[in-house]
Amino acid sequence: MSQAEGAIALRRDPRHCRAMIKALIFDVFGTCVDWRNSVAHEVEIAFPGIDSLAFADAWRAEYDPAMRRIRDGGRGYVALDDLHRENLHRVAKRFAVSAPDSLSHVWERLSPWPDVVGGLHALKRHAIIAPCSNGSIALMTRLARHARLPWDCILGADIARDYKPKPVVYLASCAALRLPPEEVMMVAAHNDDLAAARPLGLRTAFVPRPTEYGPAQDKDLVPSEEWDAIAPDFETLAKELFA
Repeated sequence: MSQAEGAIALRRDPRHCRAMIKALIFDVFGTCVDWRNSVAHEVEIAFPGIDSLAFADAWRAEYDPAMRRIRDGGRGYVALDDLHRENLHRVAKRFAVSAPDSLSHVWERLSPWPDVVGGLHALKRHAIIAPCSNGSIALMTRLARHARLPWDCILGADIARDYKPKPVVYLASCAALRLPPEEVMMVAAHNDDLAAARPLGLRTAFVPRPTEYGPAQDKDLVPSEEWDAIAPDFETLAKELFA
């Protein structure tokens, strides 16, 4: 199936897959919300004249290294709110600007992709929906209020006290819902997120966001494996999973 066809493909028996899905858990940054343009917009207001998209990209580039130190045991668990603030000041120094701590709260004010709110409401009619994000409960709650994301609850890093793609994050989310992994579907725009969830028994759905990193994006444009579902947007995912 080509991405251009805009169709979904259920990679296992569709009736069996649908019947088994009791909850869908979602990656958020990039999958549900457009972090790059949202962050750049506020950076442009804060620092007129600098390359705001380059600043947003540099800030995001600090995300994984900061979490990796925690995943690898070099640092105890620190909520992403605090990592974002630390990373902000690191990047601001490189851009020769002085950033207020308050700018780190931009990650609570990201805009959803156009299909997300309607798609989540459609999915919520049939299953539990929740984020399985590296964002803290506080961050995800405030972001949900800003972007009108209709989660049933907040799951992810804060309840696991660790960061994806560590198995404990996915398993803790399933355990919090008192559901076995095979009744939970992980939805993400990132193949590596799904590759971490699948061996644990979770169902997997790939929804690409080909402009997450801008027009020159060269990764996660297509599925890297035959995930249980592949859809161009959340609204199509809802229609085909629960038709």
